[in-house]
Amino acid sequence: MISMSTEERFKLIKDISEEIITEEELFKLLEEKRNPVAYDGFEPSGLAHVPFGVFRPLLLRNLLNAGVKMKLLLADWHAWINGKMGGDLEKIQLVGEYFKEVWRAAGVDMGKVKCVWASDLVDSSDYWKKVVLIAKNTTLKRTFRCLTIMGRREGELKETAQLIYPMMQCADIFQLGCDITQLGLDQRRVNVLSREIGPKIGLWKPVVVSHHILMGLEGVKGPGGYDEDREIDVAISSKMSKSKPSTSIYVHDSREEIYMKIKRAYCPPRETAWNPILDYAKHILFRAFNSVKVERESKYGGDVVYRGYRELERDYVRGSLHPLDLKMAVAHYLDLLIKPVREHFERNRGARELYETIREHETFEP
Repeated sequence: MISMSTEERFKLIKDISEEIITEEELFKLLEEKRNPVAYDGFEPSGLAHVPFGVFRPLLLRNLLNAGVKMKLLLADWHAWINGKMGGDLEKIQLVGEYFKEVWRAAGVDMGKVKCVWASDLVDSSDYWKKVVLIAKNTTLKRTFRCLTIMGRREGELKETAQLIYPMMQCADIFQLGCDITQLGLDQRRVNVLSREIGPKIGLWKPVVVSHHILMGLEGVKGPGGYDEDREIDVAISSKMSKSKPSTSIYVHDSREEIYMKIKRAYCPPRETAWNPILDYAKHILFRAFNSVKVERESKYGGDVVYRGYRELERDYVRGSLHPLDLKMAVAHYLDLLIKPVREHFERNRGARELYETIREHETFEP
């Protein structure tokens, strides 16, 4: 296998990022370490949707190809604190096992990633020492602001346990030995906190690589009070949430359901800003496929093949690519990506039983 240059490895990571804090530090890290450690964390709750079961595996592919050692944190204690699955830790851990099945079915090489349970981390007194040290170096105001990483706004605190959630997530980074935090933009507050706290408590300053937040099918929502940066705030408010079926496509959806949902999705003609269908084309289709074919009747211009997102966006803005034609193409390629996962859970008895149990206990937001 031909060894990649630092520049090539950097490009692979930059390609999956919306923001890097900082690019200079990431490049230096890649020069100094052939296999830096990164993590992504997941609260085990609910059924897997496209951002989890399709988008995340595509990001993992780039990171692994860049030589990054990935740790996937199954944050069962965090989900417990956040009241997921009715606050039942056993059910939460069952979802964690289901998550691993989704990754496996999506093509993630489970031999190249390390799955870590938060419940194993919390067994260490060293972990709780980190939690306390972080808490002692963080103001209450900062802690309340960080609660948005739980999907909660300031003022929505319900239990005292939720106050330690940001401290735990910050401690996770150091307990896992992470050089890079690789999570969504909605998690940036605690990742930035880790950079500030690390050197204060005798630890290091992780590099923050934040990835894109996929939009929900309903399109753009107004600011939700999750972040001072208006664009990030709107992105969080508008994200595809697995707890809101009207905004989501799940990895268990049939081909017919995918087409129906995409057909109904928000997709204004000629508009690119906050357009979920273009969002999926850019961040999923052109990441997974070398080209995208849009099939059309000859009277509408006939079939057209796009080899890059810019070409597709250009035609859409010009009006030469109709929203319905775009939707049908996006639905087709999403189905191709979802199909292996869906079929894995249909054919594998153990996986199917896990799915059916999770579905039985699933709860949705109103």
